[in-house]
Amino acid sequence: MINRLRFNQLRRGSAAVTANCGALGVRVEFHWEKQTSPADKDRYIIDSVMKACDILEAFRSEGELLRMSELASRAGLTRPTTLRLLHTMERRGLVERVDSRQYRLGIRKRHRRVARIGYGSHSEEFSFSRDVKEGLEQAAAREGVELLVLDNRYSSRTAVRNAEIFVRERMNLVVEFQADEHHAAPVISSNLMEAGIPLIAVEIPHPGATFFGANNYAAGLIGGRCLGRWAKQHWHGEVDEVIVLELRMSGPIPASRLTGALTGIREILPGLSDRQIVRLNGNGQFGPSLEAVRKHLRGSRARRVLVAAINDPSAIGGLRAFEEIGAAERCAVAGQNASAEGRAELRRKGSRLIGSVGYFPEKYGDGVIALALDILAGKPAPPAVFTRHHLITAENVDHYYPNDAMMLPEHLDAQLLRGH
Repeated sequence: MINRLRFNQLRRGSAAVTANCGALGVRVEFHWEKQTSPADKDRYIIDSVMKACDILEAFRSEGELLRMSELASRAGLTRPTTLRLLHTMERRGLVERVDSRQYRLGIRKRHRRVARIGYGSHSEEFSFSRDVKEGLEQAAAREGVELLVLDNRYSSRTAVRNAEIFVRERMNLVVEFQADEHHAAPVISSNLMEAGIPLIAVEIPHPGATFFGANNYAAGLIGGRCLGRWAKQHWHGEVDEVIVLELRMSGPIPASRLTGALTGIREILPGLSDRQIVRLNGNGQFGPSLEAVRKHLRGSRARRVLVAAINDPSAIGGLRAFEEIGAAERCAVAGQNASAEGRAELRRKGSRLIGSVGYFPEKYGDGVIALALDILAGKPAPPAVFTRHHLITAENVDHYYPNDAMMLPEHLDAQLLRGH
């Protein structure tokens, strides 16, 4: 006797598969049926082409990398169907296999008009801002975006002038990276708003702008916990002083990474008092930080000092002040950004820079350009897009940045000392 089992399931497309299991005397029929819309009943529509289009539309940006399982989920297809379609589409250049698991679009969308985006670059002084700029240029080139880059030169006046140039050039959107939240940011925002130009602010908030950058408090918390754990392990939790190297003109949002750092230290060392905290303005630069800490050490008798800095150049400046008086063993320093200068210092044998929180600015470009194109397309944009952070140490720096060996040390030193 042969039993017939019929399975009806709503699926994309329709098919029937019959299997005979002679040993069991069972005949199994699988029927996949689809609820059809009026458009689906068009006899001229080729179902496999529709499915291939679904896969292409699953990519949300031209640079996005997706696994086969993610494409199947977004397109509403089974994995075997998706795999066969991807194999065919790869042969015809519609998609590209990036590695054994990921795919990206192999064709570029035709834009009815080229987006013109202005970018006010922070400064060539810092490797962090150079990485952001290079990432933006590469992402813009991939997306067919016209990118006008102007160097703000770490100057409020220059940043305001550059914004005025963007207005005169009638840019469709502006991406701004400059450090003065108190004075330059409101002026830049006002000028662009009056001209009807949307604004994305990188790292430093600007009124009315979409923010893209660090989750400052969370990043600070990571750095602070690193310092606290180190002090507990090496100094049995006994700390005389905590130096906080600030960048005061950047405003309260970037400063929250230092608030987070102090919170992180106190999680590990709850006995730390406010009297033990020394706040110095290193201006986010190597030279001013070196001078500020050098001056402070002349009158300090602290033997165990933790240093939490706003960024890596500032952290290294503070560290050098201890080293030049032969007191490196009296300090432990944590930076922010894990920029090229910081990574080089982490690799230096015996350095008291014990860690730096990674922001991965080299990856900003794809995110910023995708956000900009969404805004220009009228899609809803979040008020803020935050990057992910990881603690970078001497033990894992080569894992995160294996290609740093190609950088020349003298080049890094020259860049670092520009702010001196």
